[in-house]
Amino acid sequence: MRIAILISLAGSLMFAAGPDSKPEKGFTAIFNGKDLTGWTKAKENEDSFQVKDGSIVANGKRCHLYFTGPFKGKPANFKNFELKVDVMTKAVSNGGIYFHTAYQENNWPDKGFEVQVNNTHGDWKKTGGLYNVQDNKEPFKDDVWFTEHIVVKDNHVTVFVDGKKVTDWEQPADWAGPKGNPGRKIDAGTFALQAHDPKSVIMYTNIRVKPLK
Repeated sequence: MRIAILISLAGSLMFAAGPDSKPEKGFTAIFNGKDLTGWTKAKENEDSFQVKDGSIVANGKRCHLYFTGPFKGKPANFKNFELKVDVMTKAVSNGGIYFHTAYQENNWPDKGFEVQVNNTHGDWKKTGGLYNVQDNKEPFKDDVWFTEHIVVKDNHVTVFVDGKKVTDWEQPADWAGPKGNPGRKIDAGTFALQAHDPKSVIMYTNIRVKPLK
């Protein structure tokens, strides 16, 4: 059973280890479980990302953590792929997993799509939805490890949470991006994790990717 508990001790948060698993056949790990090798923080609120007990912990003011590679000896650049991330949220937490994005020093990423990570935060757009594109209203559980599985093939995006299909979206031929997010278009790019606010605590581990043709 993949369950972990956050314990408060003398005002500090202690993090139980995440699920122990090796990448499935064809997948390559892009987080080593020890440090942020291959990842680059935005130049704002950098303390919002830490590695603790084998997980990347997002907790603090807005910041984004970008996978900058390399991947198999080449710069990180993914068009068609499967991405799997094991995630655990604490109550009222908000975050996200970006794809087809590009490193930027501050602000919300201009390029790419955000797959929502939010089970009990006040924002009604919940885990597994394609933010501002095809949103999900049904939450999953906090304090339990779950797997977000993102598949992008040509103009088609599907998102599964613990095997349940949450998002199934195909980009229209005349797509100009949602209002306020013109950079949300199928392209190519890298991945990023989001630290949303100081009250949000989200753990990410076992981050692995499988390129598709």
